[in-house]
Amino acid sequence: MFSSFFPSPRYFFVSSSAWIVTLIIVWYTLGESIGTFLGFNLKESQTVIGLGHFITPEFLWFDAYFLFGAGSIYLFWNFKTKHTWSNWSILGSALLIYLSYTSVQVSVVINAWYGPFYDDIQNALTGSGEVTTLDLYSHLGTFSLIAFPYIALIIANRFFTSHYIFRWRTAMNDYYVERWAKIRKIEGASQRIQEDTMRFAGIMEGLGIAFVDSVMTLVAFLPVLAALSIHVEQLPLIGQVPYPLVTIAIFWSTFGTLLLLVAGIKLPGLEFKNQRVEAAFRKELVLGEDSSERARPETLTELFSNVRKNYFRIFIHYTYFNLFRYMYVQADNVIAYVFLIPTIVSGRITLGIMNQILRAFGQVASSFQFLVSSWTTIIELISIYKRLQAFEAAIADLPMPTVDREFIEAGQTER
Repeated sequence: MFSSFFPSPRYFFVSSSAWIVTLIIVWYTLGESIGTFLGFNLKESQTVIGLGHFITPEFLWFDAYFLFGAGSIYLFWNFKTKHTWSNWSILGSALLIYLSYTSVQVSVVINAWYGPFYDDIQNALTGSGEVTTLDLYSHLGTFSLIAFPYIALIIANRFFTSHYIFRWRTAMNDYYVERWAKIRKIEGASQRIQEDTMRFAGIMEGLGIAFVDSVMTLVAFLPVLAALSIHVEQLPLIGQVPYPLVTIAIFWSTFGTLLLLVAGIKLPGLEFKNQRVEAAFRKELVLGEDSSERARPETLTELFSNVRKNYFRIFIHYTYFNLFRYMYVQADNVIAYVFLIPTIVSGRITLGIMNQILRAFGQVASSFQFLVSSWTTIIELISIYKRLQAFEAAIADLPMPTVDREFIEAGQTER
């Protein structure tokens, strides 16, 4: 799954993660000093609402820093080992991350736009005449200049991501096909190569984008939410805490993630077993097409009984999982207001600042809630990963994973 596309996956991901963490630490501790030394005018920077944000010294300095970080990883691994797909796996991954970061920056600019726009709306509603129709139309024109080019960026991002993921599937396909003479006798080999690689690629396309977007959103919006925290002096029942909005976003998201992890802990194993019992039932039907000795009614009844039992278990576990998930989602819609009400009543913030806070809080909270929003998809991905892992173990003549051995032993016991 990974060695076909990435060079030495285990060492690549560990070393790359360590290097990325180092770059992040340097960026937040020495980044401004280094950028200023290199000639970027970071001291006199100010918030730019519009496309001009993308040519500010801060953004250009980040571009240069990102290029250095991604280029160093690529040059190191390209020198260390030659891999057929390293251009796509390393440079392609870097481009996906950069495109996601740029998309998130558009959201940051729009969030900044909300402040003056809603402040003018609030002033206009008083009827004082300080805000004219031209002022409001000017705000909408600025929004259009931000939003419509963003559409082209999103389309380009999705187009490249589709190609990137299909290259990954191609790498897996080539890896398995080269070993077809050895694996053709493995049960379900054709399904693993065609269906599971297809589903793995499809899920990684959606889930991978969501994960990268979540990380990039945190990088971009955490400083925004931290800056907006100065408007909230204390929280109900809690009192004063450092960076209250950030603290609440992290606490609430962590609570939701742990809640759903506990509620759905059995689902990956049940989904994996479901694929097994379905495959056994399907295989017997296929064999019955060529032999009258196979697919006898009593055998099919027994195999379908296994399918039914596993589905009923899944239904039960998904019932209470969905109960906790939907309760949390509904509470998530109002949690920010709960902690903002004292600040709103005191009149310490304007309508524009309130909307900025709500949007930034929502962005940060949703990023921390990646597991909450993607858990059902992650369950399916884990199931596919387990099947391909067992398949690759058979290719390499390695012991089967524990879950496979338990399934086989349970099947033998039942028979």
